[in-house]
Amino acid sequence: MNVLVACEESQAVCKAFRERGHRAFSCDIQVCSGGHPEWHIQGDCLPLLNGDCEFTTQDWAIHKQEGKWDLLIAHPPCTYLSNAGAARLFKVINDKHYVEVSRLKKGLEAKEFFEKFLNAKCEKICIENPIPIGIYELPPYSQIIQPFNFGHPYQKKTCLWLKGLSSLMATDVVEPICSWVSGGSKNKDGSQRKNTGTKYRSQKIRSKTFPGIAKAMAEQWG
Repeated sequence: MNVLVACEESQAVCKAFRERGHRAFSCDIQVCSGGHPEWHIQGDCLPLLNGDCEFTTQDWAIHKQEGKWDLLIAHPPCTYLSNAGAARLFKVINDKHYVEVSRLKKGLEAKEFFEKFLNAKCEKICIENPIPIGIYELPPYSQIIQPFNFGHPYQKKTCLWLKGLSSLMATDVVEPICSWVSGGSKNKDGSQRKNTGTKYRSQKIRSKTFPGIAKAMAEQWG
């Protein structure tokens, strides 16, 4: 299969498909951290989405994709779309509710970027993102997956929007020990939260695909 993994610098998904013999490439504006520059396209992924394109990998080799990609997996930025950012979008002043206009604008731009992947000319598409803020009215997601269903003992709800693909099935269910992303130390009533996650993980680390999930994608969709 010819596979494009968009907005991925970690190469976790790209490598999982390569290990199963597929012709997969990761693409991101960042330099790859997965150790395979020969499989990474550093630059804008939008011109590549519909196939019939020529591109250069990070090792300066030139490649061609004739026809459409067989599979597109995308991880568009979620900073402004995620429901976790709702507190930064909505403000309450003197009991009146307001929207932060600059953040709303960035959210609408992020939605437009998200929809580019959903509408790409590809028969099989998976888009991964956290639960979105309702105000942007993204299409309904197909399923929610958790790392602890794929061998990683953490909670991190991740939505998948699927076209032409079956739901991703759990491969190794384990008991979660805590949340992968910190959600604060207290509940709304002031009581201490049990699974607060870990605050030391950077945004870059938090956004990486778990190897168990990447492996399941390659095994089940490849």
